[in-house]
Amino acid sequence: MTINKAACIGGGVIGAGWVARLVLNGIDVAIYDPDPEADRKVGEVLKGARRAYRKMLPDGLPKEGKITYAKTIAEAVADAGLVQESVPERLELKHRVLAEIDAHAPSSAIVGSSTSGIKPTDMAVAMKKHPERLVVAHPFNPVYLLPLVEIVGGEQTWPEAIELAREHYAGIGMKPVVIRKEIEAFVGDRLLEAMWREALWLIKDGICTVEELDDIMRYSFGLRWAQMGMFQVYRIAGGEAGMRHFMAQFGPCLSWPWTKLMDVPEFNDELVDLIATQSDDQSDRWSIRELEKIRDDNLVAIMEALGKQNKGKGWGAGELHNDYTRKLSKLARKPKASKAAEKAKATKPKKADKAKKK
Repeated sequence: MTINKAACIGGGVIGAGWVARLVLNGIDVAIYDPDPEADRKVGEVLKGARRAYRKMLPDGLPKEGKITYAKTIAEAVADAGLVQESVPERLELKHRVLAEIDAHAPSSAIVGSSTSGIKPTDMAVAMKKHPERLVVAHPFNPVYLLPLVEIVGGEQTWPEAIELAREHYAGIGMKPVVIRKEIEAFVGDRLLEAMWREALWLIKDGICTVEELDDIMRYSFGLRWAQMGMFQVYRIAGGEAGMRHFMAQFGPCLSWPWTKLMDVPEFNDELVDLIATQSDDQSDRWSIRELEKIRDDNLVAIMEALGKQNKGKGWGAGELHNDYTRKLSKLARKPKASKAAEKAKATKPKKADKAKKK
């Protein structure tokens, strides 16, 4: 399903990431963000995205979509086939923004919320005209590179809207996963939250430092997860007997009192200072922009490496990466109309206009 125009409401880290992915797929994007620095912030993210895409596509990128900054939400969503809402995680703010989107967006437009935890049913109550077209479309940062998007429907969401959303996001190189039941924080963030809670305890209790914890992740199971996820990795760990043997062998461990998963350490200034200081020791020699470049280069390299596996067909994210870069390369090879031709097309009378003159 091709989107000709999209609207992005909110231009923060996630909203700007959506802008970059859409624009680099040749889709026109109208942005609404009251932040006076929105243009600069979105520009910084787009600059990084272009840099990453040039590494993926050294022979050239497709013609970019046009970016416009709207003065109102109503102006931004006019004629949009997809509206991506990415405002802060406050339900009352979501309600105000979604109500305005619903009042002015075309009835055929899919409205996707980038919320990382709020259920679509709780947001849709603000939409009086077409709540059936609202879906959660939860991405992962950086949106322009990481392909996963969790799609979640609410009580009023039509199945057709979920399917159309799935087609829209797949059309811009993403991996849509439809979450089967509506639940707060969906799947990805629930897993991340579990890891985050345990990590906070490990740092607070002096078991390891921030840097040591990151090293434990990135030099071990992080590498396994990047290519096989959790269950396929554990299937292999079960040996020739597979998952049944793994479950029988390690299942009893789940009842051992290892984890503090259900408890949360007191989130006080002392804990914040401890983690922030260790984080500075680990990474303060790089600016945030430099870290973003390092992250993006590594992600492209990982996906390209996975793309060479399975006899060149690709494995996991690498297979999708191959399909995506082929699609973008094909778009880049499309002949571009000359400025004179575009001007002539824009000034050419429409059929309806000709009929009126007669």
